[in-house]
Amino acid sequence: MDYKLAAPCHFGLESVVKFELQRIGAADIAASDGKVTFSGDERIIARANIRLATAERVRIVILESYTKSFPDLIEAVDGIDWGDYIGRDDAFQVKGSSLDSDLTSIPKLQATIKKSAAMYLCNRHNMTACPETGPMHQIEFTLRKNNLSVYIDTSGEGLHKRGYRRNSNAAPIKETLASGIIDLARIKRAGAVTDPFCGSGTILIESIYKAMNIAPGLHRNFAAEKWNNFPQEIWKEEREAAKADINTDVDFHAYGFDYDPECVQLTLDNTKKAGVQKFVTAKNADIKNFKQPDGVIICNPPYGERLLELREAEKLYTVMGERFAADREHPAFIISPHEEFEKFFGKKAAKKRKLYNGMMKCNLYMYY
Repeated sequence: MDYKLAAPCHFGLESVVKFELQRIGAADIAASDGKVTFSGDERIIARANIRLATAERVRIVILESYTKSFPDLIEAVDGIDWGDYIGRDDAFQVKGSSLDSDLTSIPKLQATIKKSAAMYLCNRHNMTACPETGPMHQIEFTLRKNNLSVYIDTSGEGLHKRGYRRNSNAAPIKETLASGIIDLARIKRAGAVTDPFCGSGTILIESIYKAMNIAPGLHRNFAAEKWNNFPQEIWKEEREAAKADINTDVDFHAYGFDYDPECVQLTLDNTKKAGVQKFVTAKNADIKNFKQPDGVIICNPPYGERLLELREAEKLYTVMGERFAADREHPAFIISPHEEFEKFFGKKAAKKRKLYNGMMKCNLYMYY
């Protein structure tokens, strides 16, 4: 069965997700703000969950409708063939959000959608109540300017949950965002990446995954794996195919430095959990003593939210500008929320791209 699907992502990474979807054989790919839609069967759903490095999840789109009132909502959701997605005994719950829309009560929206699905399943299977003893099907909705979208999530935990980062420092970069920046930096199988603020090692690990073509979801499970209407062998076959595509014959190394020795240890611990420790060197070092390495610099330097911290961050950016060549021979990709980063760094970026790190608006300053 072919499904319409949606992969939400960080704002600014839509083109990266689109390229990833093209590589895995998805069809009807279209990007919009913070989301890329596509189509595919159960195999594409499994492949997308296992292989997508920059998307946040994979959702089945089951309804798109203009909805201004609860009668509109009831009419729309009652037209869904819920039985195409949810089995007789399956558990299901509803969550979602509303923004700039006439319908604002999230509990009432949840209850209306839940009731529609329950009544459909009860009528279809001659039941007085849904047992909900089977695998969980998470129903999600978004209501934006009265445009309603209803989904069923196939991923479970967000796709940024690779499994290697059980511990992190105070301000880690999300794995999916790090991977997107690494894609924009065009990491090669032969080369090196350096992160002078390595924190918990995310940028280093994601760089090695990219260089070796390691599928980020290879060692985790997904919600749709437990569904009775999805052939179980597909997931096994897609994992085996992903393993076969790993390229271990790479001349690649990742170097991490951090002022905090605890972060260095955290990086070493996490690279070991990720199984890539032999490709990583991590050391305790002050940015003032940083020496320009070969390869690409990719980093998420500390930033300040309070005035004193902000001034310290600005001093740090100045030191970075003194220590980083940041030119064609020594590319650097730096993400920062500071609108005047270039002023303190002392060099104008070849290109800037707006990105969001969580809810924080940032720029990716690209020097190449």
